[in-house]
Amino acid sequence: MPRDRFRLPAAVYGVLRDGERLLMLRRAGTTFRSGQMSLPAGHLEGGEDAVAGLLRELREEVRVEAVPADCRLALLVHSAPEDEGDLEYLHLFFVVERWSGKPVIGEPDKCSELVWVTLSALPADVVDYVADALHAIERGEPLLLHGW
Repeated sequence: MPRDRFRLPAAVYGVLRDGERLLMLRRAGTTFRSGQMSLPAGHLEGGEDAVAGLLRELREEVRVEAVPADCRLALLVHSAPEDEGDLEYLHLFFVVERWSGKPVIGEPDKCSELVWVTLSALPADVVDYVADALHAIERGEPLLLHGW
């Protein structure tokens, strides 16, 4: 009997850098990690490549525009399911050092604040795998396995 091909969701994350500072947002009004700090991010939609998805999420969440050439894939995170109803994920973290527009909250129903932080002083309430990913990027690691 043939088996179904394994599938898992993918999400993209924008690490917007301004010198030593990183842009983070506080998740709000969602069922996933509400109240915690994260990066502009979101799921890929069908028929959308990873960079197009990242650019769409940056426009939606923080109202900035970037071009593909300024988006560098820095890290792939493969995470195990967090609970029984969850799935494995691939998280693609892109460093973006150039964009146009001033970051502002684009989805106030999903975000309550934007904050510029430094990696050496990350807030204590950053989503755990996001904090791990930022440190892995700093170390130059291309792959992070989380929760296995």
